[in-house]
Amino acid sequence: MTKNVGNLDRGLRVILGLALLAFALLSGHQYAWVGWIGIMPLLTAAMSSCPLYSILGISSCPVKRA
Repeated sequence: MTKNVGNLDRGLRVILGLALLAFALLSGHQYAWVGWIGIMPLLTAAMSSCPLYSILGISSCPVKRA
């Protein structure tokens, strides 16, 4: 897989993923299951690759110049 997630994007994904998981685990709300979606941003941040970005041709990685 090609890296297409930059450092700022990775950081935001980690924060969002942790916030969603915290909502799922700590909330007694009837929609707490929605927080388990937070696993996806954490996985894409860990791999530095987002399948949706690949499909759409987006990359937030800085361009490496020769």
